[in-house]
Amino acid sequence: LVKFLDKSKVLLNDGLGTNVLKQTANAVYKFRLPPPAGPIVISNTNSDQVTWYPNKTVSLQFINEAPGVEGYSYILSDDPTTNPDDINEGKKNSVAYTNLADGIHYFHVKSLRAGIWGGTTHFAIKVDATSPADFIVDISPSFRTSSKSPIIQFTTTDALSGVDHYELKLVSLSVKSAIDAAGGFFIEAVSPYIPSPLSLGSYDVIIRAYDKSGNYKEITERLRITDPFFSFISNLGIKIGNWLIPWMWVWIFALVLLFVLIYIAYRVRAWRHRIHSLQQEKELPDHVTEQLEELKRYRKKYGAKLAIILFLFSSMFFAGDKVKAQTPQIAPPLITNISKSISNEEIFYVGGKTDFTNAEVVIYLQNLGTSETFSQYTESDNKGDWFYRHTNFLSPGSYLLWAQGKIGEELSPPGPQVTMTVNRTAVQFGGSRISYEAIYLFIIILLSICILGLSIYIIYHYYHGRKKHSELQKDIKEAQESILRGFAVLKHDIEAELAVISKVRLSAALSLEEKQKESQLLFDLEDVQKKLRQEIWEIDKEAR
Repeated sequence: LVKFLDKSKVLLNDGLGTNVLKQTANAVYKFRLPPPAGPIVISNTNSDQVTWYPNKTVSLQFINEAPGVEGYSYILSDDPTTNPDDINEGKKNSVAYTNLADGIHYFHVKSLRAGIWGGTTHFAIKVDATSPADFIVDISPSFRTSSKSPIIQFTTTDALSGVDHYELKLVSLSVKSAIDAAGGFFIEAVSPYIPSPLSLGSYDVIIRAYDKSGNYKEITERLRITDPFFSFISNLGIKIGNWLIPWMWVWIFALVLLFVLIYIAYRVRAWRHRIHSLQQEKELPDHVTEQLEELKRYRKKYGAKLAIILFLFSSMFFAGDKVKAQTPQIAPPLITNISKSISNEEIFYVGGKTDFTNAEVVIYLQNLGTSETFSQYTESDNKGDWFYRHTNFLSPGSYLLWAQGKIGEELSPPGPQVTMTVNRTAVQFGGSRISYEAIYLFIIILLSICILGLSIYIIYHYYHGRKKHSELQKDIKEAQESILRGFAVLKHDIEAELAVISKVRLSAALSLEEKQKESQLLFDLEDVQKKLRQEIWEIDKEAR
C-alpha cells in the first residue's frame, strides 16, 4: 500500500526546489524480490583480479548467498562484458580450466532462481607464464679488465606483466676464494651496478630479471679481473707486469730515447740534404770526374768526334733538375680554452686557433673508460679562431681531446692532446685537485707525441733521402756509360789511324816520326782498352 499525505511533496530540480505535486491518489502495489545480482567468485589459484599469476591452470568457486538457487551458467572469454547463455550447467559451484594462454581472461557466471536468471559476475584472470625477454649483460670497461670495480649494466622488457626487479649474484671461480662475492645469495640490484672492489680472478656474473608474475630470465657472463700489465702507481713509478720502474728511471730512459731520436733525425736530415746538394750542384764522384778529364785529354789528341757524345752526355746529366710539386703540410689546430672541470649537468665546450681561415676543424673526443670515440666538426673564422659547443651532456668519466685541421680532403697531423674530466655530480665543494697520476700521464703523453713525431720525421727524411740517392746513382751510372761510349769511339779512331800507318808500311818504309807516332798510338790503344775493360767491370758490378 502506497499512501500520499497532505504534506507530501515532489520537488523540481530547478535550484529552487519548486513543488510540482498537484494531484495525488492512493493505490495498492504488489512487490516481488529481485533475482540475485550475481554469485560471489573466489579462486585459490588466482585470488586477486589485479595481480598477474604464472599458473596456466585456474580453479574457480562461485557461491550465491541467497537460498533456492536452481543452477548456474558460466563461460570463460577474452571479453570483459560477455554474458553467459541461459543454459543451466547444473548446481555444481566450481570449475577448473587448464592450459590457459598468456593474457587476460574473464570468467562470467550467473545463477538461476525461481526460473529467473540473475545478474552476471565478471572475474578477471591474468596469466603470464612467459619469462622476460633475452637481454645482454654489458660490463665496462670490458669483460676482461684490470678495474676491480667494473660497471655491470643490464636491462630487458616483458610483454605482459612487465619487469618487476633484477637480482644479481657474483660467483668467484678462483681457488683462493671459497666464498662468493655476493655472499652466496642473490641480491636485488639495479642497473648500472658497481660491486665492491673485487680480488684478482674469474667470476660468473649471474643476472635474473623477474616479471610481475614471478617468472625470471637468467643470464650468465664471465668476468675476469686481471693484474694490469701497465699501470701508474701514484708517485712511485710505472708498474709493468711484476716490475716497478721508479719515475727517475722512466724520465732518464725517456730523455735518453728522445735525445737519441733527435740525433738520428739530425743525421738523417743532413744526409738527405747532402744528397740533394750533390744533385743541385751536379757534382760527380771523384773517380767519374777523373775519367771525364782523361777522356777530354784524349779528345784533344784525336779530334772532335766525341763532341756530339759529350754534348749528349752533358745535356743528359746537367739537364734542369726535376721539379716536383711540394704539398705544404697543414699545421694542426691549437686548443686554447676548454671546459675542463665540468659535471654531467653542464655543457662541454672547446675553442682554439688555427693557421688557416674559414676551414673545417675536426674535434675528437675519446672516453678513456669505454674507449668510445666520436668526432664533431666546426669551422674557423676569418681570423683563424674556432669554437665548438656540444649539444647535450657528456657521460661521467675521463676524456681525451684533440683536433685536426681539414682543407678539402687533406687532414693535418693531430694536434696536442688534452685530458678532461666530467664529474658525476654537478656541484663541487672546495678547489680542484690534480693528482700525481694526471701530471705523469700528461708528461708521458707529451713525450710519446714527441717520440712519435721524431719517428715520423726520421722515416720521412730517410725515405726521401733514399729516393734522391737512387736518382743520383742512376745519373752517375748514365755518366759512366757515356764515358764508356766515348772511350769506344776513341778506340775506333786510334785503330783507324793505326790501319793507315800499316798501309804506309806496306808501300814504303816508315820515317822516324811515323814510327814514334805508331808507338804512341799502340800505347794509347792499350791504355784505352784497359780503361774500357775496367769501366765495363765497374758498371756490371754497380748493376748487380
